[in-house]
Amino acid sequence: MISEFERATASTLVDGVATAEIADSWGTGGPAPNGGYLLALVTRALGRVSAHPHPMTVTAHYLRPAAPGPATITTEVIRSGRTLTSAQASLFQDGKERIRVLAGFGDLESLPDDVRTSAEPPVLPQVEDCFEAPDSFKRLVTLLGHADLRVDPATAGWAAGAPSGRGEMRSWFRLADGQEPDPCTLLFAVDALPPVAFEMGVQGWVPTLELTVHVRALPAPGWLRVVASTRNLAGGHLEEDVEIWDSKDRLVAQSRQLARVVGP
Repeated sequence: MISEFERATASTLVDGVATAEIADSWGTGGPAPNGGYLLALVTRALGRVSAHPHPMTVTAHYLRPAAPGPATITTEVIRSGRTLTSAQASLFQDGKERIRVLAGFGDLESLPDDVRTSAEPPVLPQVEDCFEAPDSFKRLVTLLGHADLRVDPATAGWAAGAPSGRGEMRSWFRLADGQEPDPCTLLFAVDALPPVAFEMGVQGWVPTLELTVHVRALPAPGWLRVVASTRNLAGGHLEEDVEIWDSKDRLVAQSRQLARVVGP
């Protein structure tokens, strides 16, 4: 049975050109759909022309805001090698390019098991002890109808009008319809949390300008843990670094984005 997320990121591909419908219920409270959702939509279409099954590195530049409604995605395979397919795609609406994506696809199941890392999985309170957005907030941030977020109370001061001033947010994440995570889910999850700017006392829309995601492994079933942080908000822009850990304590995705802070 097809899930809500698969349906919302589906497209029809003919001769390297995909047609899609950008859903109207994956917003973040600003005028455009969520950037991670759009990235998953474009990458899923691009994956259909790849000789390899999984996105491993994906970079998107958000050239103009996209909007709910019909979209066209052009795809091009740049090079297909033994272990990696490099490809690019552009999403168009009303004849204007909205997003351009460059991606490398590989086979995550064929990667070696050797892990040598200094990274440590985050420690969060139990899911039931974390902050869940009220219905009034969910009506504004419509993607929360599809993503179940449970934010660590220590990083949810912004929700009570008392932000900590630290640029960090930690949350449990899963798709609300119960679909288990896959690589495209990770592309959405890296941008699904409220902006870390909120916990720094900055309110308003924080649109993504550029987003790069590295998918490191196929995620295990169950809840994901997402940690977002920034060290520098300056000149109306900030970087946001994200790590995603799966239920087996594996670092399955990392990302960095540059975002612009737009006042309320």
